[in-house]
Formats: sequence, structure tokens, C-alpha cells
Amino acid sequence: MTTADSTTQTRVLAIPSEAPGGLQAIRSGHFGHCAYFTLVTINDGSISSVETVGNAPHVEGGCMQPVLLLADHGVSDIVVSGMGARPLAGFAQVGINVHYDVEHPVVADVVAAFVAGQVQPMLPAMTCGGH
Repeated sequence: MTTADSTTQTRVLAIPSEAPGGLQAIRSGHFGHCAYFTLVTINDGSISSVETVGNAPHVEGGCMQPVLLLADHGVSDIVVSGMGARPLAGFAQVGINVHYDVEHPVVADVVAAFVAGQVQPMLPAMTCGGH
């Protein structure tokens, strides 16, 4: 169900995470207010590296800050459980695929679902209001 074939190429996947980040962290419910992003590099369906990056401050009108931060880190995909329309459009502008998942509360499980093709593309109708 993913728009990208996550098993035959290198992907850098971002997952909004609660402190301290990493594979065992709890996935954050809203990307703009997460403490960290866990960045997972996936080569041919296997994890090759894991990095934790602090989120940019979420200030008024600052929804693009996390988008640009992730673009600067070479992210190709992000899996979220909530996001506003403005950052969704921003991710599209910088070429980052946005996927939606609410089933997996732990980052490692989100990664496994992504690799297995069990996450869906996030559509504009799925966005949160007020962003």
C-alpha cells in the first residue's frame, strides 16, 4: 500500500518520536509537536542505520520548519498519524512521501509496517484542521 517500493531501494524514513527517539521510542501522535524524529535508513528492506534528530521549534506559521529540517537530512518518506494540510503540501513540494499509520505505537513497529507495505499514502482529506 505504500507509494514507494521500500524493499528494493535505499529510503530514509522519518518517524515523529517521543523522547529519547530511536527504534524503541513511542511514535508521536502529531509530527509538528514531536520531540524528535527517528530517521531510519532502509536498504533493500533492511535497516542500515538509525539516527535521532531534534525537531525544529513549532512556532506560529512554522509548520514548514520540520519539513525543511527533514529535507536537509535526505528524508524520502515520513510516516505520521496526524498532520495539517500546509505541511502535507510542503512535503510534496520538497519530494518527501507522506504515509499514514495509527496502528503501530512503537517506532520499530512503524518501520516494520512501512517495509511490509502496510502503511497508506496520506491524502489531503486526512489532514488535521487549523494548520
